[in-house]
Amino acid sequence: MGGTEHLTVQREGATLVLTLNRPQARNALSLPMLVGLYDGWLEADADDSVRSIVLTGAGGSFCSGMDLKALAGNGMAGEEYRDRLKADPDLHWKAMLRHHRPRKPVIAAVEGYCVAGGTEMLQGTDIRVAGESATFGLFEVRRGLFPIGGSTVRLPRQIPRTHALEMLLTGRPYSAREAAAIGLIGHVVPDGTALDRALEIAERINACGPLAVEAVKASVYETAEMTESDGLAAELTRGWPVFDTADAKEGARAFAEKRPPVYKRA
Repeated sequence: MGGTEHLTVQREGATLVLTLNRPQARNALSLPMLVGLYDGWLEADADDSVRSIVLTGAGGSFCSGMDLKALAGNGMAGEEYRDRLKADPDLHWKAMLRHHRPRKPVIAAVEGYCVAGGTEMLQGTDIRVAGESATFGLFEVRRGLFPIGGSTVRLPRQIPRTHALEMLLTGRPYSAREAAAIGLIGHVVPDGTALDRALEIAERINACGPLAVEAVKASVYETAEMTESDGLAAELTRGWPVFDTADAKEGARAFAEKRPPVYKRA
């Protein structure tokens, strides 16, 4: 199983849990962390026994954004990490889910700070849970910077434009309750329980047909910017083949026999 000095990877049943692990820096993004994240996305997609992914942070924070000193090297990253970035200059965007979308559902479990690059990476996840004291925000404009991790494109497509523009243009912090009210996150839970809730959601996903789950996720994203008629046509292209799988037959058989289905990705 993968991982780096700033990212831990572990299995919880059929769920791969990726934990940002620089608590002393509120899990600011470093080069080892980005390499580990990208490898984690690839590991999850390549392993058929993985049915979902949970992304979280250690030490009571999710992610406070980019650590520019760490990304520049500054003695904090080994040569092997810098070599990886040289070999793939797009690696950091793939790691942050800007230029990569895993096949498996990604659930974010947020505690504490999820700001700047943390909020940008959050937008690449599929389902989002946060502790009630979590803080969100895109602070870049306050520092004369641009949120170049995808937020000016994604955020207005994920939440109402008026809320997206306020978040982008004021750079102010948002509480978990505010983030839920505008639709940025889906669940607010007691502090310290976000990972537990995320794993509960993952278990529900894991109990479903994996081919169906992956096809549904793919359809949602690939039809998002289509016209309704084009989207409905694309949905049939994605959906009909699922009905011909052995898993679909197993689901119907298990229902009739009043037992849990045993899916085999076939």
